[in-house]
Amino acid sequence: MYCPSCGAQMPQGAFACPGCGWREATTSIENDPAMRMLLPVGRSGLAIAAGYLGLFSLIVFPAPLALIVGILALRDIKRHPEKGGKGRAIFGVVMGGIFTLLVLGLILSAVVAS
Repeated sequence: MYCPSCGAQMPQGAFACPGCGWREATTSIENDPAMRMLLPVGRSGLAIAAGYLGLFSLIVFPAPLALIVGILALRDIKRHPEKGGKGRAIFGVVMGGIFTLLVLGLILSAVVAS
């Protein structure tokens, strides 16, 4: 790696040039593991939505949405491997599936009872 200011060779991983003192302006948030844990950088938007819908499926209503969006998120992540969020998407599918089955069971039992 060479300094863009003076052309001197820089050691691997150095953020400042030993010759002229040039410093890299900023590091990318996408390359900072701590920031990736806090912010949804580089994640599929569908995976984020599936995670929240999966969480809200505990109140039963958005469970089918969590299931559908989770499946769409997994397909999106498969097509774009650079995106993250697979765990959130799986959470959305699992929670959405469980509570969708619960909703269907409640509807079926109400129909049978009447």
